[in-house]
Amino acid sequence: MEKIPVGILGATGMVGQQYIALLANHPWFDVRYVAASPRSAGKVYREAVGGRWNATRGDLGGSNSPAAATLTVEDANDVSRAIAAAKRGDCAFVFSALEMGKDEIKALEESYAAAGIPVVSNASANRWTGDVPMLIAEVNPDHADIIPLQKKNRGWDKGFIAVKPNCSIQSYMTPLWALLQAGYEVQRIIVSTLQAVSGAGYPGVSSLDIVDNIVPYIGGEEEKTEQEPLKILGTIQGNSIVNAQGLKISAHCNRVPVIDGHTACISLEFGSKKPSIDEVKHIWTSFKALPQELDLPMAPKQPIIIREEPDRPQPRKDREADKGMAVSVGRIRPCNVFDLRFAAVSHNTVRGAAGGGILNAELLKAKGYLG
Repeated sequence: MEKIPVGILGATGMVGQQYIALLANHPWFDVRYVAASPRSAGKVYREAVGGRWNATRGDLGGSNSPAAATLTVEDANDVSRAIAAAKRGDCAFVFSALEMGKDEIKALEESYAAAGIPVVSNASANRWTGDVPMLIAEVNPDHADIIPLQKKNRGWDKGFIAVKPNCSIQSYMTPLWALLQAGYEVQRIIVSTLQAVSGAGYPGVSSLDIVDNIVPYIGGEEEKTEQEPLKILGTIQGNSIVNAQGLKISAHCNRVPVIDGHTACISLEFGSKKPSIDEVKHIWTSFKALPQELDLPMAPKQPIIIREEPDRPQPRKDREADKGMAVSVGRIRPCNVFDLRFAAVSHNTVRGAAGGGILNAELLKAKGYLG
């Protein structure tokens, strides 16, 4: 199969670097266009990143260097450069890992889409736009079907916007969805997240703030953790996606001295029908969804991996499970206040960021919206 040429906006940032690394040998997509801030524009990508390369899956020199290392970085604010790249066959769509103000990102992503360049975004700016799908590929792939309506609403021809949700919810949304799919209503959730410093980007949190410390506040994270699942679990009605009703989430989000891998400790309260611990384990072990049925390249073979050890999952030991795309769960036990409690780990810059974006693009391609 001839590979689809793709671009990366915000290519020099931490998430952009993960896109470069993860797409280096992708069977469907070929990075042929990179763009970042004006201060990086005009430089070769390797030079623009300089000593800030933090993706652990590759490097920018030697035999393991991705081909994108030699590309010239363009100004992400100049949409005309991407249009020119599209015309010469170097940019069929873009992954957005932009790092700027939300209003700026929203306007810029819409400019790309209006210019006929689809945007698969990691940014939060368009997550609450009513006709923009916020996708976790195993949970709500049907939300992609609002794209034709989005294009009609905006008068866009080929362009559209699809986004992924916040990294903090990746560790529990798939296990939650598996239980809902099995017929068990969940009414209330209390979640405490222990979030890695890589989630703050580079250079991120000051060492004097995080070494020997836990910071019990991450701006905007608790609101995202409590609200975004409601859209993901919602339904397409009319011109927009309407939030799910009846589910309440209370979140505590903490920054911890871990490099990669978000941990969540979750308690669930079910409705009148309550599964046994053995049934929960069976549901999670046997769970498969559309990405697994389609055998998408970035999809984990086993979306939910159960760890039976009493002290697992742990970010250092479990964040890389199945390409960094699986959710590892453990400590599955009854809750003295609600019904069920467990711990979960997911890789925040892979599953929660670039890897999740790539999987969304694969899903969109498989559904006929890309390429």
